[in-house]
Amino acid sequence: MRLSAALSFISPVQTASNYRYLRINFNQHSKAKLTVGENAALSYVNNIIFKLGIYMAGTNLLTLLDDITVLLDDIATMSKVATKKTAGVLGDDLALNAQQVTGVAAERELPVVWAVAKGSFLNKAILVPAALLISVWLPWLITPLLMLGGLFLCFEGAEKVFAKFLPHDDKSESEGDKLDLVEYEKQKVKGAIRTDFILSAEIIVITLGTVAAATLINQALVLCVIAIIMTIGVYGLVAGIVKLDDAGLYLLNQSKLSANKFKEILGKGLLAAAPRLMQFLAFAGTVAMFLVGGGILVHGIKALHHIQIAVTNYGQTIVGTTGEVLAPLIFDGLLGVIAGLVVVLVHLAYLKIFKK
Repeated sequence: MRLSAALSFISPVQTASNYRYLRINFNQHSKAKLTVGENAALSYVNNIIFKLGIYMAGTNLLTLLDDITVLLDDIATMSKVATKKTAGVLGDDLALNAQQVTGVAAERELPVVWAVAKGSFLNKAILVPAALLISVWLPWLITPLLMLGGLFLCFEGAEKVFAKFLPHDDKSESEGDKLDLVEYEKQKVKGAIRTDFILSAEIIVITLGTVAAATLINQALVLCVIAIIMTIGVYGLVAGIVKLDDAGLYLLNQSKLSANKFKEILGKGLLAAAPRLMQFLAFAGTVAMFLVGGGILVHGIKALHHIQIAVTNYGQTIVGTTGEVLAPLIFDGLLGVIAGLVVVLVHLAYLKIFKK
């Protein structure tokens, strides 16, 4: 009877979930005073329970790995879709950030790019959790915040146009010439990080819209993946662009040492192309500010969005597919210019009124 009582706890072996119960029950029964035969039987049962534990651990591990694989597959798929949708903003981001570091001393270009990249990572470390929280608790707030960012981009673009074409204050110019190089570099970095914040916000909101139907954990993981890929991709390319002239000079010097004609031609080509590319990026960066800023305003205001659709349809009827592609871009750009000029004029009026 004592043996049957001692072994009565074997029945729960039928379900793996009772393994913990088996261990506790066995430990309790093993403390009882049993005969040699009963102890042998208990040892046999203990061996079964031990093997069951190994089996359960292996099964749980395989199940966990399967779940992780499915999760990673989902994240990879959603990240791929989100990357395609944010590719347009990525081009603007690249042009803007390359433009922001122009004018910096050659030996300080990479440190400046690295400083901006660190600022970009910090931006995304703030924006990703903020976007998730806002999407859960205050989803209506995303569009107004984006529109404020769009207005700021339009303002920065218009400010650059004003600075380029309007007469300058000689006093401010002389003060700018005397500006400490370290302070100038800091201003460049701050400006680039500030612009990156708005573009990063747009990328994150687009990504969030792509994975809106996913679980919160999947949304968070996809946002993190996109944030890392975009930052490394953009600033890796920016670093390559700003060092093109150095690469050309290196190839030219190497060609003299090895008498390699191909290296000489390539080196001269890079040296000739680098300043033109930077000039183009300075122009493209300003245009991108108007395009991105205007585009955000269009998508945030339904009336403007309807006008854009009408303009796009009209462009398509006039010149076909080309009009369909160019019409919304032209509309966004013009709207960005108008919005930027209005904000600049309001800003100048504010300064004149409150600085008196």
